[in-house]
Amino acid sequence: MSRLRLLTAAAFLIATTGAQASSFVVTTDTLVRALDASSNATSKISSSFHDDKIVLAARDDAASFVASNGDIRGVHLEGAFQHIREVSPGLSATDAQLAQAILAI
Repeated sequence: MSRLRLLTAAAFLIATTGAQASSFVVTTDTLVRALDASSNATSKISSSFHDDKIVLAARDDAASFVASNGDIRGVHLEGAFQHIREVSPGLSATDAQLAQAILAI
């Protein structure tokens, strides 16, 4: 009987280890895709608005926004967000992504 318990315990351990590894792979893939999408959005914004006066004027506000995790929202930054979204209506970027892109210009 103890041999059966040992085999059952080993099978259970193998099954749970496989599930954890599979879950880790799925989580890692999801995070990599999210980071890649964020990076692509930042690159597109940075290259599209590198000489835009409204966006360039918001750099200091963008730095404050990023440093405060979104708590500080300056007037120039709000104007830049509105301007970017009007010029690029198909762009689906968060305020944080836009602020990071403005800093990357």
